[in-house]
Amino acid sequence: QTLVLGLMGLFEKRRFRKFLVYVANFDENDPRTFEGVDPKKTTMRDVYKKFDLGQDVIDFTGHALALYRTDDYLDQPCQETINRIKLYSESLARYGKSPYLYPLYGLGELPQGFARLSAIYGGTYMLNKPIEEIVIENGKVVGVKSEGEVARCKQLICDPSYVSDRVTKVGQVIRVICILSHPIKNTNDANSCQIIIPQNQVNRKSDIYVCMISSAHNVAAQGKYIAIASTTVETAEPEKEIKPALDLLEPIEQKFVSISDLFAPTDLGTESQV
Repeated sequence: QTLVLGLMGLFEKRRFRKFLVYVANFDENDPRTFEGVDPKKTTMRDVYKKFDLGQDVIDFTGHALALYRTDDYLDQPCQETINRIKLYSESLARYGKSPYLYPLYGLGELPQGFARLSAIYGGTYMLNKPIEEIVIENGKVVGVKSEGEVARCKQLICDPSYVSDRVTKVGQVIRVICILSHPIKNTNDANSCQIIIPQNQVNRKSDIYVCMISSAHNVAAQGKYIAIASTTVETAEPEKEIKPALDLLEPIEQKFVSISDLFAPTDLGTESQV
């Protein structure tokens, strides 16, 4: 689609097509497909230079196809980025209009699907159980205590709020949920879409994301649309940071703003298995 639309000039399209053909043929297990690139050493910045891609195309490729939120990936080995672009391309080829999947009736279907699959393999799913203690023995997690009982486990995956001593705050994210009575402009009246505003276009360090869903997914009333705008907070005025996304959504019937802390584990958890 990018090659057909007027997003690039003729020569840029040729270079980008050559790059996409390279990505499509790339096989990390077959050195014959590397074409002089060492996937574990050559940076993605150097790969872009190899194909003489312009800055706008680089921004589009890294942020809209590979889905990186920042430009840190440019100086990392290229293998992961190439595989990300390859996955995007293969997903698009499989489903046609979009490489993305969204569950009918909303994201709550994902934990429900997990619960059903877990039950097939003998797992137990417990709701609304208060957590009294994470049981650690010899530096390794062995279970979770709730109402006097201990659910045994070999590994624990949990929200940072349960292990505040094992995480550190690394930033914040602003999310704005908007209720609309119209599809987003310039999207051909699509009933769902994802819009990525690359960081360089708005003089930021991180991208701005917009996800729009509707009654087509059984998550909104007929004629209503739900758009969720989000980005990493970089200043003391996060609502101003998200404004480029909100401008795309006008008129907005109602909006709900939330700012959440971002946490990262203080260690990899290889010893504790937390």
